Amino acid sequence: MLKKIFFLMVFVSLASCKEEATSLNVLQGDAFGTTYTIQYYASETIELEQALDSVFYKVNKSVSTYMPQSDISKINAGDSTIQVDNIFKEVYRVSEIVYQTSEGYFDPTIGVLRNAYGFGDTKPIKEIDSTTLDSLRQIVGFSKVKLNSDGTITKENTNIYFDFNAIAKGYGIDLIGELLDKNNIENYVIELGGELLAKGKNLDKDAFWIAGIESPESDLENRKYTARISLQNSAMASSGNYRKFRMDTLSGKKYVHTINPLTGKAEQSDVTSATVIAKTCIEADAYATTFMAMGFEKSKALLEKLDGVEAYLTYNDSGNIPQVYSTEGMKEFLLD
Repeated sequence: MLKKIFFLMVFVSLASCKEEATSLNVLQGDAFGTTYTIQYYASETIELEQALDSVFYKVNKSVSTYMPQSDISKINAGDSTIQVDNIFKEVYRVSEIVYQTSEGYFDPTIGVLRNAYGFGDTKPIKEIDSTTLDSLRQIVGFSKVKLNSDGTITKENTNIYFDFNAIAKGYGIDLIGELLDKNNIENYVIELGGELLAKGKNLDKDAFWIAGIESPESDLENRKYTARISLQNSAMASSGNYRKFRMDTLSGKKYVHTINPLTGKAEQSDVTSATVIAKTCIEADAYATTFMAMGFEKSKALLEKLDGVEAYLTYNDSGNIPQVYSTEGMKEFLLD
């Protein structure tokens, strides 16, 4: 009789576990001017939409140049009394680190240049000659700004224009990850505008989440991928100029969205795409942009010094022949 009761208890316990088994949940929507998809496993329904909207609102309120009433917009307009929040402070802190390690190739004060070339939130300048470029470069430089202890920002020139678009989206993804962590979600992947943050596994396949590296030859109608990556509790961000460029109808010049802060020019370097793996998406986001501006040789030299940052770079060699470079650490993530 005791054996029958024990067997019954075990059977009930197993049946209960089966009912509570985790299932894949998918959330999709719009944020930061693009779309997002969040996949996660949970044994019960978790209401995340309101909390997600709160994350998006706070990031936009702090660092969106497209919102006139955001803190960054007010600072760009010359308001020196704004006391920035923790989001702005963290984006500023990481920006300063990458600015220093890249020797200025990553610089969030290039806002005036992005606007001038037509990649910002104002109308482009009709013609950017050498005189105009020299004038704009005078108000570019992260060394010309300071985050004070009281949270206010000091600028050497009131016309200095912050633009965190190359890093803020990555931090927004990290904040979504923190939200999922707080809800005890252990297996998830967040994709927002092509950037990713993954934790745990795809339980249906019992494998790490997998992402593809898009080819520079890819287009919207015919996506091509050069490699697949196993996202082992890591973040991934990519940057490329193969779709993000503008042709000046008057001069016929091609301006790419990656701007070299040191020269002020919106010209293609020999790096055609950069895919970066790091622990946080804010870091991956920043360095993907950095390598596009630096060019291959400088990027390779910097990667040898960086800890916890791996990269897959496509570039054109001296004969303009497409090449691929992967750091040794990146090869551990590559499946192809």
